Amino acid sequence: METDSEPYVRLASLRQLHQAMADMNKARSLADTLQAVADGVVQALGYELACVNLVGPDGDLVVAAFAGNPAAEALITGRSGSRASWDRRLNMGEQWGDLIFIPHTEGWVLDDDDVPQWYTDGPAPRFEDEWHPSDRLFAPMYAPGPQGGGSSGELIGVLSVDRPRNGRRPGAWGREALQMYAFQAAIAISNARLRSNMQRALVRLERDQQALRASEESFRQAFEYAPSGMAIAEMGGDQHGRILRTNDALCRLLGRRASAMRRYAFSDLVHPEDIGTLLRTSAEGGRAELRLGRRDGTYVWVSLRNSVVADAADGPRFLLTHVEDIEERKRRELQLAHRASHDSLTGLPNSAELRSRLAARLCQRPQSPHAGVADAMDAAYGHSAVFDSGGHTFDFGAAVEPYGAFDHHVHAVAPEDGRDDGTKGLAVLFCDLDGFKSINDRFGHNAGDAVLIEVARRLSGGVRDGDTVARLGGDEFVILANGLGRADAQDLAVRLRNEIIQPIRAEGRAVRVGASFGIGWAHCGMTADEVLKSADERMYVEKRSRPKQHRRAG
Repeated sequence: METDSEPYVRLASLRQLHQAMADMNKARSLADTLQAVADGVVQALGYELACVNLVGPDGDLVVAAFAGNPAAEALITGRSGSRASWDRRLNMGEQWGDLIFIPHTEGWVLDDDDVPQWYTDGPAPRFEDEWHPSDRLFAPMYAPGPQGGGSSGELIGVLSVDRPRNGRRPGAWGREALQMYAFQAAIAISNARLRSNMQRALVRLERDQQALRASEESFRQAFEYAPSGMAIAEMGGDQHGRILRTNDALCRLLGRRASAMRRYAFSDLVHPEDIGTLLRTSAEGGRAELRLGRRDGTYVWVSLRNSVVADAADGPRFLLTHVEDIEERKRRELQLAHRASHDSLTGLPNSAELRSRLAARLCQRPQSPHAGVADAMDAAYGHSAVFDSGGHTFDFGAAVEPYGAFDHHVHAVAPEDGRDDGTKGLAVLFCDLDGFKSINDRFGHNAGDAVLIEVARRLSGGVRDGDTVARLGGDEFVILANGLGRADAQDLAVRLRNEIIQPIRAEGRAVRVGASFGIGWAHCGMTADEVLKSADERMYVEKRSRPKQHRRAG
């Protein structure tokens, strides 16, 4: 192209320029594109040296590609110059359109700055447009702007050229060609950067997907092969709590197939008494101990621990539930609780448990501000009065009741003394064995223990389901029997005494003990100790009223 005289340009020169542009657009990587840009300057534009200075992330320009001189390439490739030094270059010299030409007469001020450069000195030009070795020609490359203009976008680099082959400064055609080439080079470099960024993004995406697949596989294996039960359930909506997935351990624990488990929600499997506990646990970090139903109809104690699997866009979606079998621990806890509340010898409820059960049936009703009114109405009408006055209804019972400790409590009442009026109450039978001390003294404590065990068995067998037989201590027993009238309680005491006086086998011999019963009645307003004391006193009255020889049968 250097031999072309303007405005006549050989077709071969245009072909060379076209081929150079095609080569830099066909490059497969950013590095290949940069090198193609530098090589195209030498091959198609008629310069001996070409350097591509690329703007880096920090704003400085680094020598990214060089063509025309291997020694210069080895010296300056990879080195960088500050943006301030480059701005100084681009703001001085002569403006040739978008090109910057700095003649050797001005460029000497740039010799000692930090921009990497390769230059040699030479004689003064012999004619006006002769190229001097210290002349500098720069073609800034700008990212394509919205209007497509060459300088409308951000600076992405500078193409610097040196040593035209014809030894002359480029004319109008040469300047136009270099400017057009720099514009196309900027497009090629921008596209190469986009491709490079996309490739890196694809590599990162693939790496993230591989990590996600590995994480999902790890979760799957941890879920499937966990030694304790795991389940994933829906959270929210109409299907809240429905089980979506279970592992083998949970299926084995409940004796159910995985396909069958997907037909249930945890609320379908939990023991009816534990539904409230389950509902309070259906939250992130929720923990509970409850019973889940097995396929055979039995229940197993488990510990549930919930975690919410959240979706960034949709919010909470799934509930991950860890299910641990605690049947053995619960069994031990129940055994310990039973030992704490039951007599170790007979297995009956002990004194503390007896008082607890009795106290649960009694309430203390404090005096309310309306107590006097209510009492007066009770006396006048036989009940809490309800009457209408001028269109307004007053219920004095309702006014009094909120001051009671048990709003929905069925108050315990006692039958009238001396007659059986049909009232049913909570009978408290206090039983004391007669002649038990002599068995201990004559035959030893082992014989005495055997007697106590057999008496406990006979008492338990002689009452109804729901009644309580407790050992108060020593040879004293107490029976709580609800819903009895006076005659019923007396009949029960007679039947139990007849059972007790039958011979008992102890230490290889038959022994007999008698029994004295005192019948007391529990009613609200009394404490458990007051009830027991009342029954105890009646037992001693009954014991003293019988001849000594009749207190035990042999």
